[in-house]
Amino acid sequence: MVIWVTGLSAAGKTTLCNALRDLVKARLPELVILDGEAVRAAFGHDLGHGEADRVTQVKRLQSIARVLADQGLLVVVGVLYAHPDLLAWNRANLPGYFEVYLKASIATLRARDPKGLYQAAEAGRMREVVGLDIPWHPPEAPDMVVDMDAGEAPEVIARRLALRIPRLAAALAPAERRAAT
Repeated sequence: MVIWVTGLSAAGKTTLCNALRDLVKARLPELVILDGEAVRAAFGHDLGHGEADRVTQVKRLQSIARVLADQGLLVVVGVLYAHPDLLAWNRANLPGYFEVYLKASIATLRARDPKGLYQAAEAGRMREVVGLDIPWHPPEAPDMVVDMDAGEAPEVIARRLALRIPRLAAALAPAERRAAT
């Protein structure tokens, strides 16, 4: 199966993916994370950050996720760009597809911005920031929407996500299942 976690930069995609891994990996060793930035680095940073390169990056992630899922792995993908056509392809082609949208206001993203992207873009020192000068397409029909403005701990969100997916819920210890309800 493939769990696709998307949201704007600084929404918490990598943090949620890591919290989910920490929660279930001991009982689900077949879980793997594909982080958009890690995959970009693995390919030698050969792509820019413009819209066309972002599409190429997502297509790479889609291909890798499908290969891994077809081998029985549980793949968790954390990726920023979410064009409707790409997400529609996911639903049609990725096994057990489950989409998570981390919805956050620009104010929350600015406050959390560990890379300084929003500050640099607003000061004119950076371009090609999704949500500012590259259009952001919020997912139209995600399986789960998480309001990141609410400030919940990543571990709490990870438990809630795990309970929505039977394969993950079964991997939770009984005490973890009770704590999440």
